[in-house]
Amino acid sequence: MKCCKKVLKIVGVIAAVAAAVAGVYFAITKIKAKKAAAENEEECYVSCSCCEAE
Repeated sequence: MKCCKKVLKIVGVIAAVAAAVAGVYFAITKIKAKKAAAENEEECYVSCSCCEAE
């Protein structure tokens, strides 16, 4: 019975670490996607000269 508890604890720790790594990975990819979208908006920006004439 003690062996079974040790194995379950080890599996639990591994699962917790894997979940933490996955969370960090998804957070980083989300941040990178937002930065890429912001860069694309800056590249596509065109000023309107007709608005400046007024």
